[in-house]
Amino acid sequence: MIGTFLKRFMPRSLFGRATLILLVPVGTILLVMSIVFIQRLYENVTRQMTESVANEITLLLSQANEAATPDEAISAARAIAVPLALSVSFLDEELVDQRASFDLSGRVVVATLRARNEDVGAIDFLSQEGSALVALTSIHGALLLEVPRTRVSARNPHQFLVLIGITSMLMIFIALLYLRGQVRPIRRLAAAASAFGKGRSVPYRPAGAAEVRQAGQAFIQMRDRIERQIEQRTLLVSGVSHDLRTPLTRMRLALGMYDGPERDEMVRDVDEMQAMLDAFLDFARSESLGEPERIDPTPLIHAAVEKAVRGGGNVEVGVIEKTEPITLRAPAFDRAIGNLIGNAVRYGKTARVGLSASEHAVSVTVDDDGPGIPPELREAALKPFTRLDQSRNQDAGSGVGLGLAIAGDIARQHGGTIELSQSPELGGLRAAIVLPR
Repeated sequence: MIGTFLKRFMPRSLFGRATLILLVPVGTILLVMSIVFIQRLYENVTRQMTESVANEITLLLSQANEAATPDEAISAARAIAVPLALSVSFLDEELVDQRASFDLSGRVVVATLRARNEDVGAIDFLSQEGSALVALTSIHGALLLEVPRTRVSARNPHQFLVLIGITSMLMIFIALLYLRGQVRPIRRLAAAASAFGKGRSVPYRPAGAAEVRQAGQAFIQMRDRIERQIEQRTLLVSGVSHDLRTPLTRMRLALGMYDGPERDEMVRDVDEMQAMLDAFLDFARSESLGEPERIDPTPLIHAAVEKAVRGGGNVEVGVIEKTEPITLRAPAFDRAIGNLIGNAVRYGKTARVGLSASEHAVSVTVDDDGPGIPPELREAALKPFTRLDQSRNQDAGSGVGLGLAIAGDIARQHGGTIELSQSPELGGLRAAIVLPR
């Protein structure tokens, strides 16, 4: 429970947490040192100095009380006070206790003087700068004793705390500069990994500590392996598809000269094989469709809808919220929207395309009025070569099972996701491409 509560106040970044790890122990040490210095050293020194002055006051009052007249009393008191750098006189007006709220040593001085001598009255630390005025009671009348503040408390004790504080701040500043230099390579590695996750390969050179360099080298090797695998997959599918086009072309030419009763069915089979090959090529090439650039997605959505309408689909534009340009691969984004619209018009009668924007993401939705996909099958529907004909309209024809997979790959290349749900507007399936801003 406590850990969950504290996590809400913890910094999110590595630099912030490392700074917290640095500041908490340093601040704790400074606090403990300050308390120990004030309570143990500073107060003890002040108490010892004040006790010495209290003894001098006792001697001064004893000499004054032994005198026969007030004049003899003040002379006897001054004979003791002057060599001790004290000043004594009769008190002309009433003296009251005065001490600054932050004067911690003054509190110790007052307590010590009154504990050691009952004849000590009011003590004023404010009326005369650099001195403490002490009212004393004698048999000849009230006396005013002026004691230099340096006689009862340590001089400039705050300098120790200031020196410790300034030195600590300087060391913390140097440590933060060094820490920032150690965190910078990790940020660069994270930026390179994030960019690669969005389909962009940015220049990256390992730097920093040995562990960070090792992680950077592992990332580069992983990125190279993935790029080689993508390239090999693209070449393999492209080569196989290209090699199959030749026999398909010969079959199409042969069917053109064939007048048998099975000709129409055979032509449909050849067309379906051709569509499958085109889908395979689209899936293989979805990794390399255009370069990322800052684009407003609204014109691309309108163009995709117009293209679908020209193809005979009943597609309409829903609510399009205004948004700032986002980083997109225009050809890839167009293909993803086209695939979702194609699925919508294949399995439903009406499709509606919308755009919603939030602070951190942009969502492009395609709704249809078809039978939809059950929740337990939606995850499987996003996998390549998966066809859920049992839950969709078979009369509209079935594809290869790559439409949603291609759209999902393109969304992931942009750092986003594709989400399937029930359409709240048309009642069928809602496919949403959610992209970061």
